[in-house]
Amino acid sequence: MRFFVVCPGGLEIPLAQELAEIAGRPDSKVLGAWVIDPTPTSPTGGIGLAAPISGAMALNLHSRIASRVLLQMAQAPYRQEEDLYKLASGLAWEDWFTSKQTLRVDVTAHRSPLKSLNFATLKIKDAIVDRLRDVTGDRPSIDTAFPDVRVQAHLTATQITIYLDTSGEALFKRGWRDEKGDAPLKENLAAGILSITGWQTGQTLFDPMCGSGTFLIEAAQKVLAIPPGAIRAGMYGDDVKPSRLAYRPLVTSAHGFGFQRLKPFNEAGEQKRWVDLKEAALAQMLEKRKQFPSVDSLKISGGDINEKLVSMYKGNWQRAQLPDQPLVRQVDALATKPPGNANEGVMLLNPPYGERLVIKGGRGQDRSSQDSRESSYDVEEPENRFELNLETGRQSAKRSSRESLKKLQSQEEQDPKFVEFLRQFGQHLKDTFGGWNIFVLTADMALPGQLRIKESKRTPLFNGPLECRLFKFEMHAKRPEPKPSHGE
Repeated sequence: MRFFVVCPGGLEIPLAQELAEIAGRPDSKVLGAWVIDPTPTSPTGGIGLAAPISGAMALNLHSRIASRVLLQMAQAPYRQEEDLYKLASGLAWEDWFTSKQTLRVDVTAHRSPLKSLNFATLKIKDAIVDRLRDVTGDRPSIDTAFPDVRVQAHLTATQITIYLDTSGEALFKRGWRDEKGDAPLKENLAAGILSITGWQTGQTLFDPMCGSGTFLIEAAQKVLAIPPGAIRAGMYGDDVKPSRLAYRPLVTSAHGFGFQRLKPFNEAGEQKRWVDLKEAALAQMLEKRKQFPSVDSLKISGGDINEKLVSMYKGNWQRAQLPDQPLVRQVDALATKPPGNANEGVMLLNPPYGERLVIKGGRGQDRSSQDSRESSYDVEEPENRFELNLETGRQSAKRSSRESLKKLQSQEEQDPKFVEFLRQFGQHLKDTFGGWNIFVLTADMALPGQLRIKESKRTPLFNGPLECRLFKFEMHAKRPEPKPSHGE
């Protein structure tokens, strides 16, 4: 089978590395042969691969970076809308789902000659519905909010590719975040950034502005080999109560992934393979818990000035099935010190763009403008061409979001208190974190100048629709002061 694994723009290289790791797992190898496409040299929004159909289960369970796992159903040339109908109506949809299940169809395009994507979407939807009605005598209902089955099509100038979405809800929705509406950073973007930094298990990792802990939780789950899809896969049984706030019902039901609502995956052989994949993951988790018996052994810690966010981080940590309490302090970023007096490590942070950082205690922050790093779970912005929603108002919402962000950023550039904070923080890094590698994700392209530190590398990334940069700063270790001579 052919798959296309979607990821946030800029994470294609770490995704390709991760796919190779997943394909190399013993429990993945027994499923059949895997062939991953060459890593693209420019952003493509994902990676293609050939794998057994059971590979969809392994990818959805284990990929930390993927947004969705799409199963290719057909690819063909087209010229007009009727070509789309003909291709879609010729596929045996009845082999994949029933007319009793609800359906959603999305279409994206790149240089398509068709005048209306909405009409193209309608033709594909009609083809699927007509096919099922002709074969079964009944037609599925359309549900754009909580569909049982998602079909995606992508149009180039000459080709159409039709996919079945095996993920359902986007994979960054792990099930442990307990925040209503807004989230600081999507979990799969955080996981991809961790890969870019080169941070490895055993290295000290520190986030002085950790917020609700996305970077640190993703890192800790990686160390402990906790699959990102563990909660959605029901691996913890009834002992875990997933977040009731930020996740739609289908994420945490008995069918947490899209493939679990497709006929082929409910056959006895595939059900057995799914059980085997989860049991192999559980065995690996138990082994890692022996290697890292305490939270101190993880060498992962953080701090934040906001008391509410620190409390939220602790709750997220526990829901993510991580041991004990996280190593976190409520502290001003300007007062932070290297954890355990480490003389080297990785610092990773995503500074809040729209709230005052210099007010101590996390109380009384200026929240007249929303924190611009927040991206709504309820109104999902497309990360790339495969995540475009065609519902009415989504595009205007996207434009409004971008305009608000631009306005917010221009206000910050003129805020002398924020500029002064960045200057002080840059000096604090030089004085206190010599020998460390500092990584900062921000939409402010002028950040290095504001910190007064020259970056050694900048990586373009997208946080939803927001274009960002991951800046790397190599902090040189301070030379020890010469000892005074005896004659002085």
